[in-house]
Amino acid sequence: MEDTQHATQESDDAVCPCTSGQSYEMCCGPVLRGDEPAKTPEALMRARYTAYTQGEIDFIVDSHHPDTADQVDREASASWSRKAEWLGLEVRHTEKGGPDDDDGRVEFIARYRLEGADLAHHEQAVFRRREGQWFYLDGEMVKQKPVVRDQPKVGRNEPCPCGSGKKYKKCCAAAA
Repeated sequence: MEDTQHATQESDDAVCPCTSGQSYEMCCGPVLRGDEPAKTPEALMRARYTAYTQGEIDFIVDSHHPDTADQVDREASASWSRKAEWLGLEVRHTEKGGPDDDDGRVEFIARYRLEGADLAHHEQAVFRRREGQWFYLDGEMVKQKPVVRDQPKVGRNEPCPCGSGKKYKKCCAAAA
């Protein structure tokens, strides 16, 4: 373990960092220790998030699919794990990943604080089963939807929408 900030879960009653609401021992603990494999892509996603919170970089590397494992930057993963203050995981959507599937997707948002800024990693992750075990294959960042105006843009020389009777540039635009 690289940093004391990432102490392992000590209490069987401790709430799991993946924000499932379950105890660590009933959720990610057995998967991270290798006592049992993740049963679904979502379970593996939760375990990977928890591994980041705990500095368990070996688990991050080992849970990466062999076909794309060469893309893992161990040092960058360790640095991110160590420097971030992990704030929670939100699983937005899952697709496939059942007992009869060999692939699945999990859309998630991992929230963290880095250098005083609250940030979010929003990803559509792809998982693949190999020899009965789930692995993280790849992921794509989810782009934010563009802001769309619900009202027309006000020109500088048009009447101010506040109703003052002044031109926009001499009223609300000047106050901004």
